[in-house]
Amino acid sequence: MNPETTTLYRPVGPEELALIAAGGFREFPPRKPEQRIFYPVLNEAYARQIAREWNVPASGSGYVTRFALLADFAARYPIQKVGSSVHEELWIPAEDLAEMNRNIVGRIEVIAEYKPEVRE
Repeated sequence: MNPETTTLYRPVGPEELALIAAGGFREFPPRKPEQRIFYPVLNEAYARQIAREWNVPASGSGYVTRFALLADFAARYPIQKVGSSVHEELWIPAEDLAEMNRNIVGRIEVIAEYKPEVRE
C-alpha cells in the first residue's frame, strides 16, 4: 500500500539547486542561520511566480522543484495564506527540516527553469 502524500513546490536559485543535486535530489539543504523557516508552496503557479520574479533577479536564474511529502507530516503545519488565494505556503521551522527530508517520498524534481529575458 502506498502512503498518502501531498505534492509541494519549492522555488530555488542556482546555489540551492546545486546543493539539492549534491544530495542526490533526495533532500533539501540545511537552512542558513538567518533562515529560520523552510517554506514550500502549495501550488505550481505560485512557485513559478517566485522563481521568475524573485530568484531570477536575485541570482540570475530560478528553478521550480516539485516533491511529494508524506501527508501526515505535512498536516502538522497549518497552511499560511500570504497574499491571494494562490499564495499558500507551509512554514516548517528550520529545526524540523531534517525530519521533513526523511518524509519526502521519491526524488525532488526540477520542473521549470527561468533565465533573465533578453531584450533587443
